[in-house]
Amino acid sequence: MSTLILNIETSGKTCSVCLGKDGQILGVNEVHPEGYVHAEQLNILIESLLRDNEVTMRDLDAVAVSAGPGSYTGLRIGVASAKGFCYALGIPLIALNSLEIMMQVYHQWFKLEEAMYVPMIDARRMEVYMAAYEKGAEIIPPEAKVIDETFMQNTKKDVVLFGDGADKLKELKFSDKIKIKEGFQTSASGMVDLSYQKYINDDFEDVAYFDPLYLKEFKTN
Repeated sequence: MSTLILNIETSGKTCSVCLGKDGQILGVNEVHPEGYVHAEQLNILIESLLRDNEVTMRDLDAVAVSAGPGSYTGLRIGVASAKGFCYALGIPLIALNSLEIMMQVYHQWFKLEEAMYVPMIDARRMEVYMAAYEKGAEIIPPEAKVIDETFMQNTKKDVVLFGDGADKLKELKFSDKIKIKEGFQTSASGMVDLSYQKYINDDFEDVAYFDPLYLKEFKTN
């Protein structure tokens, strides 16, 4: 019997939904506005996605949501919607790390080299939410960090920064080992395999008590 999961990604300005079946992408609906339109667009995107794939909410086996870190406004709307769907339908809630989703999307679009990959979500000023991955494994867990030109200045590895948090750093003079991949946008398509793996492992959240991951304490270099 197949497993149908609705994936919701609202951790940043992108508002994205994706329908997954047994870990494979059925369809994606998303907008990439300058501001936050999640409250107006999320349900419209979901309704259109389900209609295009000829399924209804009652056909879903679970809902997965980007759980942070990220924008307080975006996370709150996405998580509240996901919890509401799960409660009303009596289906499991799956939570995924926003930065791990970004890493999955990057891997979908680009060939991974021998490098450290650092997804970054814009917080404010020179602050970002970030993690680091190497050979697909997390080597620095999610943290809130203030970035300046001393960031990873002693690294001997090639480092690739990406995400809207990295885009705003392009005027800084980093070590020659550090490159910025500009224009990256996250997507719920990066959630499909991750949410399916959690589903088959019964890795679910408590719908009543689950809250997003809000990282508030920013570390300096």
